[in-house]
Amino acid sequence: VQLQASGGGLVQAGASLRLSCAASGFTFSFYAMGWFRQAPGKEREFVAAISWSGSSTYYADSVKGRFTISRDNAKNTVYLRMNSLKPEDTAVYYCAAKQGAIVTYEEGYDYWGQGTQVTVSS
Repeated sequence: VQLQASGGGLVQAGASLRLSCAASGFTFSFYAMGWFRQAPGKEREFVAAISWSGSSTYYADSVKGRFTISRDNAKNTVYLRMNSLKPEDTAVYYCAAKQGAIVTYEEGYDYWGQGTQVTVSS
């Protein structure tokens, strides 16, 4: 099983980024997918999640209206489009996979990627 996150980088406040997470080694279309993030000195927190079909999505209040999660089951990839980035969005972003229904707590996820760094300067 592998989850390979990419697309992070250093951007200015107000900019946009799109993160990708390519999955392999399991039946991607059977799994809900989530994005979490961990800022320096803080605990990892939930950002967004999407159901196996893509029909349901959930967002943390802090990113609602700015971030969009999506998936392409044909490409075994989940995306996180991040608009209007703020310095407080600076963190390592992780993708995770969970068989079955969406949950927003990290303990519910079965597989984790290695993370990609997002840094937003003011």
